[in-house]
Amino acid sequence: MDGEAVAAIGPGLLVLAGVARGDTPDDARHLACKVAGLRIFDDEQGKLNRAVGEAGGALLVVSQFTLYADCARGHRPGFADAALPDEAVLLLDRFVQELRSLGREVRTGRFGARMLVELQNDGPVTLILESRGRRGA
Repeated sequence: MDGEAVAAIGPGLLVLAGVARGDTPDDARHLACKVAGLRIFDDEQGKLNRAVGEAGGALLVVSQFTLYADCARGHRPGFADAALPDEAVLLLDRFVQELRSLGREVRTGRFGARMLVELQNDGPVTLILESRGRRGA
């Protein structure tokens, strides 16, 4: 975005968040609780046993509708499974509000913007979480 820094965090989680058609505010709440509570940070013994808040980390939530791309046919992804922007922005905002209500420090990207996201990945954990009824949550 023309070199403008929109958001930054130190240690913590980069959450690439996609909203699918049919996702609900309950899904946003459920996933926020799941993300906030994931024990994926090292404790004093080096075991993955601490959540982001316990580890003193923050969250950077970046909207990423392309997570719901269907690449099964041809070479051009289809995005029919992604929620429409008006619905997606509301649910993404709800997700962020839920994380903040749990006492987590949250920064966000800009919805619908083309952004350059930098990541220093310090660890072995990359997870896919989806709302209930879908894989991983």
